[in-house]
Amino acid sequence: MVIKEIQEFNEIRPKARAYMCYLLSRNIPNKLPSITLEAVIEALKKVSEEIRLFNSIYILDPGGIQVTNTVSVKEDLAKKGAGTNLSNRAYYYRAVKENRCILTDPYPSLSDNDLVVTSSYPIYNDKEELLYIVCIDIALKNTLQMVHPSSIDSLFGKTSKFAYGAFSLALSMVAIFLFISGISHFFIHGLDFGAIGIKDMFESTILLTLSLAIFDLVKAIFEEEVLGNHKREDSSDIHQTMVRFLGSIIIALSIEALMLVFKFAITDPSKLLYAVYLTIGISALLVSLSFYLRSINRKL
Repeated sequence: MVIKEIQEFNEIRPKARAYMCYLLSRNIPNKLPSITLEAVIEALKKVSEEIRLFNSIYILDPGGIQVTNTVSVKEDLAKKGAGTNLSNRAYYYRAVKENRCILTDPYPSLSDNDLVVTSSYPIYNDKEELLYIVCIDIALKNTLQMVHPSSIDSLFGKTSKFAYGAFSLALSMVAIFLFISGISHFFIHGLDFGAIGIKDMFESTILLTLSLAIFDLVKAIFEEEVLGNHKREDSSDIHQTMVRFLGSIIIALSIEALMLVFKFAITDPSKLLYAVYLTIGISALLVSLSFYLRSINRKL
C-alpha cells in the first residue's frame, strides 16, 4: 500500500503543492514591512482551520532554528520543539534556496515513522530579507485524501476494490472452466487420440484462446485495481492487456471462420456466404485494432 500511495502522490504532487502554497500565501502576510511573529502565528490559526489533517505546524527563523513550539494533534509533538536546530532538513534549505513555497518528497516521521510531507513557506519583508519559514507536516495518506479524496481509504475506493476483486474471481472461474472444457475435447474418445477430429481440435483451440485472453484480463484488473501495482506511464504496457485480449478474440473468430468454411464446403456450400460475412467482420476488427495501436504509439 505504501508503494501505491507514493505513486499516487507523484501523480497529484503539482496539485498538492499548488493547494498548500495557495492557502499559505492567501493567509500569511509576506513581503510587507513590519511583519511580526505574532502576526504570522495568528495567520497560521486560519490555515490550521482549513487544513484539519495536518500533523504539526511550526516556524523557523532564517538560520533554521525553531522559534515556536510545535502545534500538533499528537501529544508527543505538541508544545515542544522551540530552539531545535532544523537547518539540516530538506524543507528548510530548499525553501531558502528556491525562495518560494515548496513541498517535500515523502519521508519517515521521527515521531511514529509514518510517511509525511512538509510544505515550507518562506516569509520576507519589503526589503526581500528572510524573516521566517513556516512549516506544515501532513501525513502522506492525509495529503492524498485532501487533494484527491477518492484515491485512497475512501468508501468509494474500498467498494471499487472489493467489486474489482469479485469480478476478478468470477472471471477467473470462467477462464478455468473454459480451460477445462478446452482440454476435455482431447479426451472425448478416451485415450484414443487418433479418433480426435479436426473439429474437436478447432473447438479446443478456440476455448483455450478465450481462456488465455480472459486470464490476461483478470491479471491486469487484479494487479492494477486490487493490488494497486500501476503500470509505468512511459510504457506501452498500459494498453497491452486490451490489445492481447482483442487479439485473442480475433484469433478465436478467425479459427471459427475457418471451421465454418470447411464445414459448409463439405455439407452445404450455399451457406459459405455466412463464413464470408464473419471474415469481413474479423477484417474490420483488425483494421480497428491497427488504428488503435497507431494512435497509441503516436501518444507514447
